[in-house]
Parts: sequence; structure tokens; C-alpha cells
Amino acid sequence: MSDAIKPGLEFAGHELARATLDACVKCTICETMCPVSAVTPLFSGPKFVGPQAERFRNGESVDHSLDYCSSCGTCTLVCPQGVEIAELNSQARAVMKAQHMPLRDRLIGETVLMGKAMTPVAPLAKAALHNKPVRALMEAVVKVHRDAPMPPPQTQTFAGWWAKRPKPAKTPTRGVLVFFHGCAGGYFEVETSKRSVEVLEYLGYEVVVPRQGCCGLAQQSNGLFDQATASVLKLCDDLRAAGKDLTIISSSGSCTGMLKHEAHEIMGVTDEKLKDVGTRIRDIMEFLLDLHEAGELPTDFRPIEMTVPYHAPCQLKSQGMGMPAVEVLRLIPGLTVVESGAVCCGIAGTYGLKKEKYEIAQAVGRPLFEMVKRTNPDLAVCDTETCRWQISQSSGVPTEHPIFMVHRAYGLS
Repeated sequence: MSDAIKPGLEFAGHELARATLDACVKCTICETMCPVSAVTPLFSGPKFVGPQAERFRNGESVDHSLDYCSSCGTCTLVCPQGVEIAELNSQARAVMKAQHMPLRDRLIGETVLMGKAMTPVAPLAKAALHNKPVRALMEAVVKVHRDAPMPPPQTQTFAGWWAKRPKPAKTPTRGVLVFFHGCAGGYFEVETSKRSVEVLEYLGYEVVVPRQGCCGLAQQSNGLFDQATASVLKLCDDLRAAGKDLTIISSSGSCTGMLKHEAHEIMGVTDEKLKDVGTRIRDIMEFLLDLHEAGELPTDFRPIEMTVPYHAPCQLKSQGMGMPAVEVLRLIPGLTVVESGAVCCGIAGTYGLKKEKYEIAQAVGRPLFEMVKRTNPDLAVCDTETCRWQISQSSGVPTEHPIFMVHRAYGLS
């Protein structure tokens, strides 16, 4: 075994997922539900590159079509035997890519760096990302597809807004919550973070926002496990510094998933501080639904006469929380929520950005894009950032976090 392969074999997560391997009975349910193998012959399917190939691997992939797995996690969710197929595939791909990691895959994992670089020159960055010659050059040099959705640069970060905003008029009556905004919510989806905080404060909570870094999800999904582990553990330190035993709320569904699921199940991080943060963090719509079920959520919502399509992202499904956004939004008078029924939008974090995978991602998401346009050409809602960017770019329909509707129904916008 070569030295280049050994680092990948040291991931503790490899053993966690491999323990489920022999439960595979080759029923092929994962194959029939895989959104990627359904649209391209370039991917051999989750069973073949996962449980089947794993039995023959000795630290090296036996099928390089593995790189076309989007890591959407559908295979793990539908497996009746509980085999962690997606996790096995992610681990095997990390070993494979350790020998030839593309520069692009290193760069697109640097989400904080991108945010810090684009914010001071946001108008210029936005113009460049919508300039066809610039995007063609980016595709040729960096291998990011010219038509792929890009994070929207903002002139103000969430931290900048938080530091300068006036003190809330409403006196807190319900305790303290920690808010985790994630990289996208800090630099690119600032309005989502702002509205999330305003809703929590309207409900009577005191919100604290500790200085925080990246969760490492983009690094993990590109096979950079060592960097991702360092990122997620540093983030745990950041969030824990805000106070022990406080509930952590996030409107970044994908980053929440990293803390609850990916860091442990894929990378095998067993540090107690990850366990602590992972058990205390809640998706904001999940939190609102919990309040409602406890009879503690005010439902004096203003009517919103609208039909809105909703898509549940893969990251949300992997956390096993159902679709809390749908249940909360249906409390709003006049609002009709239509669930997409789509398996995946195709973006899968950074998968759909890549030149060689862009068309596959578009084919995976096409039924969703058509459904969104048919249902409401003016607005769609979805819980995670990259999925919203994908839906907006590919359907032409503006797509927001469900908290926008709650914010509006409470008369806050």
C-alpha cells in the first residue's frame, strides 16, 4: 500500500460506516432511488461503488465512477437494512482523491476566504460573476462551470450588521439562545440571518452571536477531511464559548447537518465538544415547530394569500427531522405550501458547480425546476443556501428561506 493512500485509511469514520457493510442484501433499492445514476451512465450506482466495491477495496477505489456520486445521501435514507452507503462512498472518495486533489476542489472549500474577499468589492464581484467572458475564463482555468450558481456577494456581513444595529425594542422574556449563521449566512445570505434573529427576538428570546468560523462542510464534501476536521472542531470551540447548556439555533440547514451528522458519521470525529454542540443545535424551523407543539409559539400570523412551492433539501432529510418548515408555514392563514416531492435539486453543495458535473446536476434537478415554475413563478422556499441558489438560477424563480414567510406573517417585514 502506498504512502499516498494511508492518510485516507486513518479516518475513524471509515470503520463506523464499514460496520454496516455486511447488512447489505443487494436489494437494489438504493440503485432505483439514486438521482445521479438515473440521469447519467458515468456513475455506476451507490450499491456498486459502495457496499459491493468496498468488499474489494484495500484503501484504493476499484471504480473511479465513484467521483460522480453527489453525496446527496438518498441511498442511506432509503436503505431498509441501515447500510451507510453514502458515508462509505464519501470515505472511499476521500481516499481516492488524496492521490490527486484538484486545485479547484481545494479552492471551493475556502468559503470564509471567499466571503472576506468579495464583501469589500461586492458590486464589482457581483458584476464579474454575471459577466460571460469572466465566467468563461473561470470555467477554463478553475473548472467551475460558467452557468453554475454563485454565492451572491453582499456589501455588509452579518457580523457588521450585528455590531451596529440598535438594541431590540422588546425586552427578552424567554431566556438566551445562541445563533449560528454559517459562512453563507455570514457573508452571502445576510438577510436570512437577520430575519432569523428578528423572529427569535420577536418571540421574546435574547440572542447572542459569538464570533464563529466555518463548519468545514465544503472541505469535507471535497475529500479534505483533515482540514474539515480542524474547521469543525474550531467552530465547536467558538459556539461553546457563548455559554454552556444554551440551545444553538441556525438557519443554515447544511451547516447544521455537518455538526449533527457528517462530521461524525463520515469523518468519524468523536471529540466530546462536537457531541455537545451536535446535541444542542437546532434548525430554526425545527425549533419553531417544537415551540408550536409545546403550545408556546404565537400564531397570530397575518394572512399571506399565496401558493408557494417548498423543496426539502437532502441535508435536511439526512438529519431525520421531517419537514418542519412545511408544518410551520401551514399555520399561516391563506398560505398554501406545495411540497416538491423531488429527490434532489442536483447542486449537492459544490457538486453542481463543477464543469464536468454541471449537466448531471441540471438533469437531476430539472423535475424540481419545472415544478417550481408551474407552482409559483414568483417565489419558492427551501432551507439550505446552495439549494436556493441552484433553484433560483436554474428555474428563474426567486427562492428564499422559509423564515422569510414567518418574518412577514409576524408583521416584521
